Amino acid sequence: MKTVLSVTARDARYGFGLAGIGQYTVDAGELEEILVRVAADRGNGLIMIDERLISGIAEERLREMERNCAGVVVVLPSPGDGPVEAEDYATRLIRRAIGYHVRIRL
Repeated sequence: MKTVLSVTARDARYGFGLAGIGQYTVDAGELEEILVRVAADRGNGLIMIDERLISGIAEERLREMERNCAGVVVVLPSPGDGPVEAEDYATRLIRRAIGYHVRIRL
């Protein structure tokens, strides 16, 4: 059976762990090393990453790690951030899906 794993910032260390989900708490500089390690584990079916951590990784490098992962990698919006961050993430997903930058105005 595949497992669910979360990679969060240190200030969110209690959230997913309390729900029984495997959790790594890291700083942004440690994300790439941890992601390479957990993506290589075929037992991980879903890897959730706190959006605040991906700022230190180039988008192309993140895509490469997602392709090498046996499971699914999902970037979750930051807790407590306003709609600006959520819109940025949505725009990034749309650009990845259709290969074109779209501006969304609400």
